[in-house]
Amino acid sequence: QHHLAESGGGLVQPGGSLTLSCAASGFGFASYWMYWVRKAPGTGLEWVSTISRGGTTVDYRDSVKGRFSISRDDAKSTLYLQMNNLKPEDTAVYYCVRDRIFGDEGDYCTGGYCYQIKSGQGTQVTVSS
Repeated sequence: QHHLAESGGGLVQPGGSLTLSCAASGFGFASYWMYWVRKAPGTGLEWVSTISRGGTTVDYRDSVKGRFSISRDDAKSTLYLQMNNLKPEDTAVYYCVRDRIFGDEGDYCTGGYCYQIKSGQGTQVTVSS
């Protein structure tokens, strides 16, 4: 059974930076596309970023383009999200995800996909002065 553990969240002022990490275990990390998603209180899940196997393809939601950077270290089985120039609207619980399936109903669904998020996952990012 695969395990993903996010870390690196915290409280930061607007304009500040954070780097999130996601330690993966129990599966061949290098073989998987990986995703970051986020969920703020009272709002739906938002897809944030995608990285392909090998890191050759990356993609971001428009609101974070130019500010966030996704990367991976396959030797360490770790996924990263570098977040710069943070804004209050970036406040959310951030999750790293391995699996997604087509779907559109449920708390962890967005953009035509449902993301598999396990209990206990996530790291809180709060952007506030």
